[in-house]
Amino acid sequence: MATHWRERPIGIVGLGLIGGSLGLDLQAQGLEVRALVHRQSTAERARERGLAQQIDTSPAVLQDCALVILALPLDRLLDPDPALVAALPADAVITDVGSVKQPIQECWDRLHGRFVPSHPMAGTAHSGVEAGLTGLFQGRPWVATPTAQTDPAALMAIRELAETAGAHWLECPAAAHDQAVALISHMPVLVSAALLQSADQGGRAAQAGNLVRALASSGFADTSRIGGGNPELGTLMARTNRAAVLAALEQYQRQLQQLQALVDGEEWETLKQQLTHCHTLRPEFL
Repeated sequence: MATHWRERPIGIVGLGLIGGSLGLDLQAQGLEVRALVHRQSTAERARERGLAQQIDTSPAVLQDCALVILALPLDRLLDPDPALVAALPADAVITDVGSVKQPIQECWDRLHGRFVPSHPMAGTAHSGVEAGLTGLFQGRPWVATPTAQTDPAALMAIRELAETAGAHWLECPAAAHDQAVALISHMPVLVSAALLQSADQGGRAAQAGNLVRALASSGFADTSRIGGGNPELGTLMARTNRAAVLAALEQYQRQLQQLQALVDGEEWETLKQQLTHCHTLRPEFL
């Protein structure tokens, strides 16, 4: 690039949780942020919240940006608006923040020569223009899935972006990423949803629906959070990463069946050994 990406405006497409949080963090670093949103009402509220210095519903807002972050839902990344694609500067570095990488990579590698697929592993239960907050990415993984054809300078720019937001940089193949997130992100959404449904239906069957709700405390809140999150996102993750999610669910079902067999057989010592192993295993994932 003729100039460093920090010396020109940074574009963000979408100001939900990820896009809005990036807008706040990048502005806090003194960088100029421009944003493209879908609705005028979103633009007005985003301006009130200060999510970017310039916010518009026209793709022309991205003109002159050196780096553009596509903070869009998975379906809009896989079937992008032609007007958006046409508006992206040819010399800009482009990245996405989608939680599935292989299909996005295959799509966008054909659309832009400086595309770098990436995924910041950070989130909350909230979505939309009200969800953005400062410090979301601090200490969290930000993974990229470059190929041999990925522009090295573009890859370095996205690494610098991630580190500017306080994230921990990782690189891996797209297929490996999708398998991993199926196990630690996508499948747990469905497991958490099943927990909520089990508590609801089991409580009603026992005529204790109000009681199970009244007794639910921090443990239930922790394990049910992602199942009660954005339903559109959960559906899109399952749809776009279907094979890996199914494999992860089968693995989970095997583990659940083994634990059920231990309880059914009153094999308490073996169950304790399993739980002890989990007690020592959990810190490795945190």
